[in-house]
Amino acid sequence: MPCVLTQDIVTEAIKKVKSENNGRLVLSSLARELGITYDRARTLKEHGFKVIPHGNKDRAKKKKKITEYEGDILSLIKGGVTNSEVIYERIVKLGYIGGKTILKEFIKENLSLLPAQRKEITPITDIGRARRFTTAPGEMFQMDWGFIWVEDSIGRTWRCACFAMCCHYCGLRYIEFFPSARQENLFIGMLHAFALMGIPKYVYTDNMKSVVIKRLEDGSPLWNTEYEEFMRVVGFETRLAKIAHAWSKGQVEKLVHYVKNNFIVGRTFLNVTDLNEQAIEWCRVKNSKETNKTDCIPSLIHPTEPLNTLNVKDERLRNYIFPIRKVSWDGYVTYEGRLFGLPLTYKGKTVCVSRDGSTLKLINPKTGELIYTHSVDWSKKAKVAIGQWGENTLEEKPSAPVTAIARVESARSFSRFSRFAIDNKKVGSENGL
Repeated sequence: MPCVLTQDIVTEAIKKVKSENNGRLVLSSLARELGITYDRARTLKEHGFKVIPHGNKDRAKKKKKITEYEGDILSLIKGGVTNSEVIYERIVKLGYIGGKTILKEFIKENLSLLPAQRKEITPITDIGRARRFTTAPGEMFQMDWGFIWVEDSIGRTWRCACFAMCCHYCGLRYIEFFPSARQENLFIGMLHAFALMGIPKYVYTDNMKSVVIKRLEDGSPLWNTEYEEFMRVVGFETRLAKIAHAWSKGQVEKLVHYVKNNFIVGRTFLNVTDLNEQAIEWCRVKNSKETNKTDCIPSLIHPTEPLNTLNVKDERLRNYIFPIRKVSWDGYVTYEGRLFGLPLTYKGKTVCVSRDGSTLKLINPKTGELIYTHSVDWSKKAKVAIGQWGENTLEEKPSAPVTAIARVESARSFSRFSRFAIDNKKVGSENGL
């Protein structure tokens, strides 16, 4: 029996009940026919068997605060973004003034828009019970690399290395993106982090080749010579985590996952500089919020007294802040995996390179004079400087000219089948012919 009554349904039911009861309208039979209670059938009789619509039927629905932002939210969900905190930050910038609860309910109702994902099932191993280790303020920073696929404003995808460092005491964060995880980029990222966070007593990191070459028989590390010199110049020590043991430095591991699941999702950028500027702003916002680990704001409780400050004017740090590059025969220098040109007027064989925001600076290593600047982006195409070769510069030619090879007939031909050849004249003379 139908639950929603209409006038046509009631009229047909009345005709059927009267035909079965010799023209009499029995309310109990009508109630059974319509699938309603006897009291509702009696109320229907009091209104002359006319269906009266509900009082709120024609009332306009109240417009929710989230209604005009549903399209933006659905586009983020289709793109794989389900983190309510990330979506909330996006729509607040668009003017949303509602709360998070209604947003979470809306996301939950539209999870069917997500593409199907397959997850690998890993066996659960019993690691026993252990106690989390703690450190004093300013004693230890954790450091790690993470590799992330990012999308620029044009829709192209790039694989970049995310340098992550956090304070083990308060959780203060710092991230920076590089085209690769080379040792030179590691030094640059550490110097930038130390400039903002200070220099700790020691840094806790993985057994990466840019830090340690191998472990000796007694377990002591054989440091990478460049990294060992970097530790001595800056003034900190390094402790290595256990191999294949992510719990040793779980705080920075969580930071890398947090970047992948919170910062990078649904975000577009123009180039690597724009991405790093957004990363610095993101770190500033997150560092000013209360964390679950300390129940405090990291930027307020981060220690300043126990930490050493980085002296950027120290001459020993010059080779790390302004690395020296050799100029190639065609007037290029390599930096962060890309080629940047120099004008022909510069006659030196080496040059200092430094990236300041979106500008790459080429500096004379002897005088400190600025030679040329380039804009930095993700493109692998070489950046040509104005006047790099000049008008009279010849194009590179092969070292030896190519000559035509002529076939010369040999005076005496030799074949490996010549021993099977039959001399007819000799055979005829032997037979008397």
